[in-house]
Amino acid sequence: MNDTAPSARPARSKLLVDLLVLAALAGLGFAGYRLAPLLTPKSDVALPLSDCDLGKTPCAIELPGGGRVEVAIDPRPIPALKPLKLLAVSSGSEVRKVEIDFAGVDMKMGFNRPQLQPMGDGRFVGQANLPVCITGRMQWEATVIVETAGALVAAPFRFEIEG
Repeated sequence: MNDTAPSARPARSKLLVDLLVLAALAGLGFAGYRLAPLLTPKSDVALPLSDCDLGKTPCAIELPGGGRVEVAIDPRPIPALKPLKLLAVSSGSEVRKVEIDFAGVDMKMGFNRPQLQPMGDGRFVGQANLPVCITGRMQWEATVIVETAGALVAAPFRFEIEG
């Protein structure tokens, strides 16, 4: 009997470790599933990709039901690893909140969605930084998320930066 007892303990320990690893993986998978919606902007209205280049000029969003939001990022051209000034100016519609979701088009660069602060008279300001890409040039998508009284509107814009 003493010969089998020591070999049973390592087997039980290995089984316990395997079950703990499996439980940890299941927990990580569940957490990823629950947190994944944070990475993609939710909206009631998703506008098509604009041909306006935020890296070169301010761009306008025509809101459904009327109104307009003009968005600008300074300095231009947009640099990596430097503070960016974000500005959104609304007219013709009550805008409650503005966020800009920055995402790498070909390479995921992490969650980067600053919320612009209301300054009154339809003006919203904020700051952001874009991480550097080791490959040099990188294409980014800035999805401007505008919350109005009637809808949450997402308007995507693309621009390119030098790393």
